[in-house]
Amino acid sequence: MVHEEESYPVPPDRSRIGQEPFHFHCHPGVSCYLSCCHNVDLLLFPYDIILLKNQLRISSSEFLRRHAEVCEGSHPYFPGLRLKMAEQEGAPCPFLSDQGCTVYRNRPSACRTYPLERGVERPAPGAPLVAHYFMTHHPYCLGHGEQRAYTLRQWERDQALYDCNMYNDIWAETDAFFATNPWAGEGKAGPRQQLAFLTCYDIDGFRAYVSRHGILDGFALNKDERRGVLSDDGRLLRFGLAWIEQILGGRARLAGKQKGKRGIFFA
Repeated sequence: MVHEEESYPVPPDRSRIGQEPFHFHCHPGVSCYLSCCHNVDLLLFPYDIILLKNQLRISSSEFLRRHAEVCEGSHPYFPGLRLKMAEQEGAPCPFLSDQGCTVYRNRPSACRTYPLERGVERPAPGAPLVAHYFMTHHPYCLGHGEQRAYTLRQWERDQALYDCNMYNDIWAETDAFFATNPWAGEGKAGPRQQLAFLTCYDIDGFRAYVSRHGILDGFALNKDERRGVLSDDGRLLRFGLAWIEQILGGRARLAGKQKGKRGIFFA
């Protein structure tokens, strides 16, 4: 759902995008091609890491070691992650070749969304999240002068943004909960924050943690449901984000074993 309330602040050097079409086309014929893939501060969200580590066929732990670095998050109480640029002239993206992006099919959501940026808000307690889109205005980008036109819906479909937006919205709610400082008193990188970091960013490490500690035993799952959560990264991420909120004292988003009911229930 796209929300066009003027009360939502427009970031600096951005303009609001509503339902009207916008012009943009990035292709090898524009002289700035691949310029935006150098020396960029590219934030990674939990689902981005899943896409990239699966594209590279490595574990999430290995991806974090090789390609990510901790940075400031959206608030002081939980860190963010950004992509580590290659140590070469111009600091290119590590997945960039002379022909273009080598992970294009599973590229991060920020790359898919560009030249737009997306923000979400909850306008009132209990109301659904609404999305806001803004056009960036980087002087090096010549794609804005191309004639191809898109609506927001066309852009989301063309860039395969549906799943990324869905998982990023779920993450935004968890991150908003982390902004309440649920680990007050234990300091940065305390045991509960480390567990949250594992849950959010290291999906393969979290899968091992869930199996080792029998976490799913507290929920009424049949074999197929249990196998699905443990084998599908997206389903495990959804479970993990709800679970970490619940054990840290947030709102109960998961129901435990209940007589006559099956499955994991999201509140």
